[in-house]
Amino acid sequence: MTRWVTLRFAPIPPGLASLALAACAMAGLCAPAVSATPPAEQGKVVGLAFVGRMVADLDRSVAFYKELGFRQDPAANPAWRRDEVLEHLYGIGSVETRMAKMYVINSSTQQHFVVYLRELRGLNRRNLANHTAWDPGVSHFGLIVPDAQQTWEQLKAASLLHARSWGGELIAPPGQKKGMLAYLTDPDGLDIELIDQRPAAPAEGGRPARPALLPGVNHVGLVVLDSDKARAFYGDLLGGHLLTTEAPWLKGDFYDSAVGGHGNILRFYNEVFTDAAAPSSHLNFELVEFQNRKKPVVPASITDIGVGYVGFEVQGLDAFVKRVEAAGGKPLSNSGIVSMRSGTREVMVRDPDVGGFVELFEHPKKEASSTASR
Repeated sequence: MTRWVTLRFAPIPPGLASLALAACAMAGLCAPAVSATPPAEQGKVVGLAFVGRMVADLDRSVAFYKELGFRQDPAANPAWRRDEVLEHLYGIGSVETRMAKMYVINSSTQQHFVVYLRELRGLNRRNLANHTAWDPGVSHFGLIVPDAQQTWEQLKAASLLHARSWGGELIAPPGQKKGMLAYLTDPDGLDIELIDQRPAAPAEGGRPARPALLPGVNHVGLVVLDSDKARAFYGDLLGGHLLTTEAPWLKGDFYDSAVGGHGNILRFYNEVFTDAAAPSSHLNFELVEFQNRKKPVVPASITDIGVGYVGFEVQGLDAFVKRVEAAGGKPLSNSGIVSMRSGTREVMVRDPDVGGFVELFEHPKKEASSTASR
């Protein structure tokens, strides 16, 4: 959601000073704080690697993501199969599953950003698609496209557009007329922030220079209940570097219209992580806190329809999992860390704030790939 602000600023009137500060943080214009690197024996996060989404109908979801501009990796077999590693990872009984590995190429790095889509059968799955964009525990990712209006119309023509925004249209940032961004959902209610690409702009009229927004996924987000607790987990523990501690509460039609709300009061904290696929680049993990929308988190299983998760690559997984548990993270399964056929080791945990699902994985030392192979 933060990228809304980065798109909208022409020369900034004095009345928008506090909002401009938030824009600096959200756009990546403020230098991140440098935090101490933990000793190697304690394990550490290498980078943010992927997101995953649990779907009701894999074929329908693949069609949607292709229309959105994603490609399907042919090396990942989407056929139904039994996966004992997955059963241990999730702490569930015998099921059948199928998966599609979808990706976009991030223009800034020419590397893939992966979205895993997974369907299961042989167990009861609740459908959690019916939620708002501000429910605690809800996740999203930001997708920049070359022409947001064209993408919007393509989805609409294919009867695949599930818009959250006011009027079902792209929203124009303040002071502009062109619709440039809005929230929509995939077929299972999982949120995507669609953003129009933006060229770089030089400093002008007291406004700092703005970097270009290039096509690709530029952030992953999570709605949190307690930002202090969430920052302690995703920042202090997982190693995100906070862009700025300044996070003023924001409100108004612009923030409401893009997500289809009314009267929301919210703030953003952006934790900067290395992009696991491109170590010289970064991705933001955006913690969104709604002041006036706090309510108990709806308990979810990782197998439920409409559940999302995020994957982080780790070095020293055994030691790091102990730190995660000490910090209040909870593994899903008594099996703990499980090993894939490729030798990649992984564990799924819940964060201590909203119970958000986080997959931590470690490749064999000789591996260079940055995403899990399932």
